[in-house]
Amino acid sequence: MSSVSDSHQTTRHVVHVSPGLPTSDGAGVKLTRMLGHSGLPDLDPFLMLDQIRADDSDDYIAGFPDHPHRGFETVTVMVEGAMRHGDNKGHAGVIESGGLQWMTAGRGIVHSEIPQQEEGRLWGFQLWINLPSHMKMTDPGYQEFSAGQIPEENREGARVRVLAGTTADGTAGPAKSVATDPLLLDVHLEPGAIFEETVPADPNAFVAVYAGDVSIGDETVSDPNLAVLSTGEVIRM
Repeated sequence: MSSVSDSHQTTRHVVHVSPGLPTSDGAGVKLTRMLGHSGLPDLDPFLMLDQIRADDSDDYIAGFPDHPHRGFETVTVMVEGAMRHGDNKGHAGVIESGGLQWMTAGRGIVHSEIPQQEEGRLWGFQLWINLPSHMKMTDPGYQEFSAGQIPEENREGARVRVLAGTTADGTAGPAKSVATDPLLLDVHLEPGAIFEETVPADPNAFVAVYAGDVSIGDETVSDPNLAVLSTGEVIRM
């Protein structure tokens, strides 16, 4: 890996830590809302980030029956387990462990998300990304990728899954937004390892911790909390 440190670059620091809020949605699915609650209602263009992590099937088995979406994109990432998606346009698919689905709701879609297991851990995330006003009526669409279709970088002490966008080392994720160009990385750090990535200086950025603790500058962020970062050209943790 090439070094990203530069004396002229500004390293982002933590400006706000948003505690994950236990809640429920759908047909009683228990989840943690990491973004999109009263403590952090939005972070343009990001509207919401939910984490589902349940070992008891009673906490997730009913899933999310038919419900409408319009005017934004949803990004679903599965860590463990499997979730079936279906919609009123005839599309259906199963997102399995390590997989990714990117749905553009556009002018409107009705879809469902139902767990494909009766026991065991269901663990995953859904991120909502807003569409600009002039693209709210775009055609709905889907992108689906299995774990094997998501490229990885192996850096010193870090494994980086590139979901969307392009890293400083040139690895491009498979998912594409119709309106924005987010960099979405799933970073697995060994104890004591350091991860750095150059990014555009101004767009909003956050780190969502879902296992252990992560040090970002002088701040330690713990699972299941989310750290909002300042502007700057380097993310270091």
